[in-house]
Amino acid sequence: MYGRYTQDLGTFAKDEAARLRLQQGHGEGGTPRLRRPSELLEYTQGRCVRCRVCALQCQRFLISKVGEDWVFLILLGLVMALVSWAMDFAIATCLQAQKWMYGGLDTNVLLQYLAWVTYPTVLITFSAGFTQILAPQAVGSGIPEMKTILRGVVLKEYLTFKTFVAKVIGLTCALGSGMPLGKEGPFVHIASMCAALLSRFLSLFGGIYENEARNIEMLAAACAVACQAPGTHLGFAASLVRFPPVPGVLFSIEVTSTFFAVRNYWRGFFAATFSAFIFRVLAVWNKDEETITALFKTRFRLDFPFDLQELPAFAVIGIASGFGGALFVYLNRKIVQFMRRQKTINRFLMKKRLLFPALVTLLISTLTFPPGFGQFMAGQLTQKDTLVTLFDNQTWAKQGLSDEFEYLGILEAWHHPRSNVFVTLVVFILMKFWMSALATTIPVPCGAFMPVFVIGAAFGRLVGESMAAWFPDGIHTDSNIYRIVPGGYAVVGAAALSGAVTHTVSTAVIVFELTGQISHILPVMIAVILANAVAQSLQPSLYDSIIRIKKLPYLPELGWGHHEKYNVRVEDIMVRDIHYITLNCKYRDLQHVLHSTKMKSLPLVESAESMILLGSIERAQVGALLSHQLSPQRQLQALRQKALAEDGHRLSEASICFQVRGVATSGMPSQTYPSLPIPALPIPALPVPSHPVPCHPCQSLPVAAWPCPNTVSPAWCQAQGMAYRKAKHVRISITEDMDLGDKMTPAEILEWEEQQLDQPVDFSSAKIDPAPFQLVEHTSLHK
Repeated sequence: MYGRYTQDLGTFAKDEAARLRLQQGHGEGGTPRLRRPSELLEYTQGRCVRCRVCALQCQRFLISKVGEDWVFLILLGLVMALVSWAMDFAIATCLQAQKWMYGGLDTNVLLQYLAWVTYPTVLITFSAGFTQILAPQAVGSGIPEMKTILRGVVLKEYLTFKTFVAKVIGLTCALGSGMPLGKEGPFVHIASMCAALLSRFLSLFGGIYENEARNIEMLAAACAVACQAPGTHLGFAASLVRFPPVPGVLFSIEVTSTFFAVRNYWRGFFAATFSAFIFRVLAVWNKDEETITALFKTRFRLDFPFDLQELPAFAVIGIASGFGGALFVYLNRKIVQFMRRQKTINRFLMKKRLLFPALVTLLISTLTFPPGFGQFMAGQLTQKDTLVTLFDNQTWAKQGLSDEFEYLGILEAWHHPRSNVFVTLVVFILMKFWMSALATTIPVPCGAFMPVFVIGAAFGRLVGESMAAWFPDGIHTDSNIYRIVPGGYAVVGAAALSGAVTHTVSTAVIVFELTGQISHILPVMIAVILANAVAQSLQPSLYDSIIRIKKLPYLPELGWGHHEKYNVRVEDIMVRDIHYITLNCKYRDLQHVLHSTKMKSLPLVESAESMILLGSIERAQVGALLSHQLSPQRQLQALRQKALAEDGHRLSEASICFQVRGVATSGMPSQTYPSLPIPALPIPALPVPSHPVPCHPCQSLPVAAWPCPNTVSPAWCQAQGMAYRKAKHVRISITEDMDLGDKMTPAEILEWEEQQLDQPVDFSSAKIDPAPFQLVEHTSLHK
């Protein structure tokens, strides 16, 4: 009914490949030649031949049964779990060392300040210097570069082992300093480098690891592993959190891919789940956790988590977070542009590369010093401790503040005797906002997700505490009173602001798995969607903004508010008066095209009448063709041909005379011939036989220019021919080494170039793309 092929395409391809292999296996005589598999050739010699062959066969069996994808993904998840665990251990050790130094000097405030400021400054300066020396490509987040790489653009040195080392060490030092920096973006870059290096290593064994297209798919899976791999040991009190497997994969798809292949879906989930499992098992084995649970386990009410009348407050959080996310992206971009546009500052910082990160760290550390201004913004808490307190179930503003914080442990950091919790939260939000925007611009490996996540949680907590103060007894519903839960507002605010900055919706799923509860699923989704709607209409995402700053080759999508552009067609914006090259054009036409247009790629058509597109040719290729045609080598070749033509004409008219030396036989008188216009070379004196034998005209000499004396032996003629050829070679070599300016006048050079430009173009040596990307006239701008 639908029609079918006469033979299955896969079967036909296998039969054709077998036939070709059989043809190649036959020798010249038509007999089959036994061939070993290419993988076994290196094992045919040496010791333990059988063991090596057996190991290779076992490897084939395991790969055929288990599958190369599973092996690769297991190795990738294992490596990322180990790298994440080691980095978290080092980061936690650095943070504990800072707390130990600060706590041990409590008797002297000045020494405390010096320790509090010097420690992060040294770490940040070392991170910036180490990264700049080893691999400058490791600076920054890494997600903008991965978005560009996954679209097919090759960025050199971004996926090398050197960049991997610089990223890991630099990120560890930067996060160990306690600065408001994130880890999720850099870990996407680290996981991608692990995947690239692992593919490069496994390609030594052959197989599908040599396929470039498959490596792109593995990079997409690596990004999914990265978004859940950054772990934090609760016992270490590290400054970061990690994403669970499911939202980590979703987040990676949103931030790195515009079009995601569904066949990579299971790869991302499998590698992410395996990596998360190994990481949490390591935490339990190291006695940092008792079992595998949620990182920020909350205990919100399940029977009545929120009232429907609270939904407007959650919507306000989403809208305000949208404006806040757009402002954060705008502020981050303006700081970078200001540093670049001020030529004096830019020139100074280019000479003193480590001065800017040191000054920024010094400023932020001074402002967060706990006995100083930091007491008004909980400056002594790390990012993880801050999230633990903000997600707390208790209501801070429910009663008098003087008695609330006495038995709350780390919550005491939010309490100040001369201010209330609202002032502390407002100061924390405002100060952390611009500090995070400034800190993410320093040239160290760092991200911005976690600082924004913490700021959003603080803003949600502020709204929740305000609601609890306005409704101290809760909202009355059918004679039932349910108090406000400010921790739920903090969860909503964290998801909304981080989603607004990154333009993602998967942050809603992230907070569900971080807290272990989905009781606030509806408020979180409402806030995240509203925040994305507002932020996308005002600013690009933080990663797209960095792409614009770095001017990476990336085409963004049409954002909100551009609905009229969906009706724009290619014919509305296309350039119609296009310059093209025909297959039968001349070099003069190439010169005219290069002078009249600056297009990087030119269309190649069959003729000006048919206008049939044959392909595209790069501008550099056209310039190379023209340069080769008018090159000095071709001038030299033309000059050489002209000189040979003149010499041949002169030799044909002149006679040749040789004075035969060393011949003094009575029967052979010496003969004199006209002189040959060649350099005098020593001619070997050969004995002339007593009975000269007439010889035929010598084959080694030009017959027309060198009459052979038929009374001389053939050996003598051969010697004279060798001398003539050597003299001719010397004359040609001398001609090649002479300056062209001494042989061709400017007028002659111009005349020669005009002759060359009138010749037809030879495209045999040009690289032509036979299948360029094409769009029809009615293609929409959106597509």
